[in-house]
Amino acid sequence: MHPAISLPTLIAHRGYSAAAPENTLAAVRAAHRAGITWVELDVQLLGDGTPVIWHDADVVRCSDGRGRLRRMTWPQSQTLDVGRWFGHDFAGEKMPRLDAMLALLNELEMGVNLELKVNRGHDPIALVERVLPEVLEALAPERLVLSSFDSLALRHSRKFAKPDNLALGMLFNRLPKDWQTQCQEVDALSVHAHWSRLKRAQADAVQQAGYALLCYTPNDPHAFHPLWAWGAASAITDEPERFQRYLSTNAALGLPQ
Repeated sequence: MHPAISLPTLIAHRGYSAAAPENTLAAVRAAHRAGITWVELDVQLLGDGTPVIWHDADVVRCSDGRGRLRRMTWPQSQTLDVGRWFGHDFAGEKMPRLDAMLALLNELEMGVNLELKVNRGHDPIALVERVLPEVLEALAPERLVLSSFDSLALRHSRKFAKPDNLALGMLFNRLPKDWQTQCQEVDALSVHAHWSRLKRAQADAVQQAGYALLCYTPNDPHAFHPLWAWGAASAITDEPERFQRYLSTNAALGLPQ
């Protein structure tokens, strides 16, 4: 029912966000240099409808400016420096448009877990209708998992493509009692769970129901170690190289590589 996706052991969260400013072209390039084949990124709309790669509802935390995305135009967004806050080496980095990020992912032949980020006051239907056609045209189905905390966004996304052409992932802070019903409603490929809030019985249930289990956002590979035995398919982490070293060192224990 789903694209022939080979989920990687490690997915770089918002790009390699421990090495470069999150959700930027630089962060994706850093992940690629580290040998990571998939990244997790957030997409949302500016006030003028431009789709951009960004997580927060405003720009305060990750730029030199202020303001909410839903009140911002594309030209206004490009006056911001979204790299200097992270380090002087990244001064001048700009908020990326979706099309620029998709072009880079194709250039580097990387896969992406693209989260439809529906912040308060944003319209999930408008986001899906603006983003889905562009993403589906740009990326092969085998290199895309589209996820969201917003069930309406995922249900509307399913109208654009059948399960064999679009893999969807349900994001949960904590698995609710009706998690499987929510997954069935959108023909989901995967469950994306907060790793430290996940219980062993829940992980077992996800496996038994036939869903891939992706865990966010572990940054301590030793603390995350037991979840490999629980059936985690992928760790979505800020620290992919730290995980790489740990997995390599402990390969004799049968951990994924």
